[in-house]
Amino acid sequence: MMWFRRLAYLVLMIACCAIPLALLWRALGAGGWTVAEALIWVLAAAVSPWIATLGGSAIVGFAVLMAGRDPLRVVWPEARLDSDATLTLRTALLVCIRNEDTEAVLARVRPLLAALDARGVGDRFALFVLSDTQDRDLAATEAEAVEAFRAGLAHPEHLHYRRRESNEGFKAGNVMEFVQNRSAGFEAMITLDADSVMTAECVLRLARLMQQNPTVALIQTLIVAQPTAAAFPRLFQFGMRHGMRAYAAGIAWWQGPDGPYWGHNAIIRIAPFRDHAELPVLPNGARILSHDQVEAALLRGAGWEVRLDPLEQGSYEANPPSLLEFMRRDVRWMAGNLQYFALLRLPVFSWMGRIQLVLAILLFLWSPIVAAIALAALVNALDADPRAAVDRGSGIAATVLFALLFFAPKLLGALEVALKPAVRAAWGGGRRFAAGVAVEFVFYLLLVPISALNQTVEMAAMALGRRVGWAPQSREDRRVPVGVALRALWWHTLAGLALLLGFALAGWIAFLWALPLLAGAALGVPYCVLTADPALGMRLVRAGIAAIPEEHDPASPFPKLLSPQARAA
Repeated sequence: MMWFRRLAYLVLMIACCAIPLALLWRALGAGGWTVAEALIWVLAAAVSPWIATLGGSAIVGFAVLMAGRDPLRVVWPEARLDSDATLTLRTALLVCIRNEDTEAVLARVRPLLAALDARGVGDRFALFVLSDTQDRDLAATEAEAVEAFRAGLAHPEHLHYRRRESNEGFKAGNVMEFVQNRSAGFEAMITLDADSVMTAECVLRLARLMQQNPTVALIQTLIVAQPTAAAFPRLFQFGMRHGMRAYAAGIAWWQGPDGPYWGHNAIIRIAPFRDHAELPVLPNGARILSHDQVEAALLRGAGWEVRLDPLEQGSYEANPPSLLEFMRRDVRWMAGNLQYFALLRLPVFSWMGRIQLVLAILLFLWSPIVAAIALAALVNALDADPRAAVDRGSGIAATVLFALLFFAPKLLGALEVALKPAVRAAWGGGRRFAAGVAVEFVFYLLLVPISALNQTVEMAAMALGRRVGWAPQSREDRRVPVGVALRALWWHTLAGLALLLGFALAGWIAFLWALPLLAGAALGVPYCVLTADPALGMRLVRAGIAAIPEEHDPASPFPKLLSPQARAA
């Protein structure tokens, strides 16, 4: 059955690539071919599989979600899940920290431990705090916070704390050290980041799925963001929330037992992970930064299944509080994913494992390709050669189709919510949801060129020898002063303005074509400052704009952002 799914998906992918590329061929070849036009088409052909993957997966996922059946049963028909079965699996809850606010990290885990105890299954779980903190003063504060937390537990013997003197191998090395030396007595582990929140229902579902499906080594949850009043993460996560619904269901359907691992909020069977998932060292002697997809591919290459549960089940994370933190995280992820080039030829991966690594590379490689397309389009627009003429109708149609495929996860995810009255009500009703979709779409349309330009230049810097490490993240909401934004984004602004000016010189049609693609870069500084402004976030909260279901759910595991009185003010 899996072969049929993948064949059907391949046909859909080919259609998603071929139709816009055929329109683009017709548009560019209208008056003959210039070098710039040929380059545009070749680059578009190179990036089209990635864009088709976004669109194709979203189309499939939309069909899965609209089928009226349990999505898990649709994407994983063989899954066994008896919610009443006695839980015998012993599971370690791993929290990996490095230079974190330890009290805040543990406060996120406390409700989970209490809920597991309340359900009478607390003895099936234990919490392991695995520290990579190197600073002695921070380490002392960290140890004090752990002991204070232990004193408040009903079962303090279920908490274990270890700090490494060296953070060799980064987070992956931290986890593997536990697996090799401290996991005796445990059959599975759930990996948590410092900002992770998981409900007891989600954890128990994962544990039972792992217990009842012995051929599976890893099950990844669909991670959604926590409620926030900060404008940047609020808008970002709103779009990701409904966008990931369709996309995740789609990739779970066609990837099946070759699913993804996103590094946290997943359950892993310890024995196969210990035996098969130790990361190789790169040819240059460096350690792998982005460990997750490699570990998943190693497990699958060894014959174990890796599954994605596409349902929203109480698995949460936090997003960067501002554009600048988002870009810093983006560069770290990009540096790690680009390392996969050196791994593709290793014999330990299956062909689907290699596809997963290629998709992870394309997550960032599309940016310089699209930047090159924009430059080539500008050159062609300014070219007086009659061969540079473009068929406007076909060109607009190709652009619209590529855009629809690129934004398909968001568009189809929003449509799925809109078509289901109960789901729509959980998002605050049709009007508020529609307003949130509209505001977030503009927000994301402006974000894409800033991110793409930043990735392109940072990628070039890495090619010239710049090294990117895995530094601790800033998780606190804060304003971004104009001067700070200007120092970080001045060249993005100049690049955006220069490109827009060039297209304006080529004519108003060329300018209008380029405006939605480049406006964000030109407006980078005010965009950064405004989306970090707490006042904007509060206005969005009071208006119910970009609210996620947890903000309307009285049973939400998160405190309300504003009291009813403040909302009415």
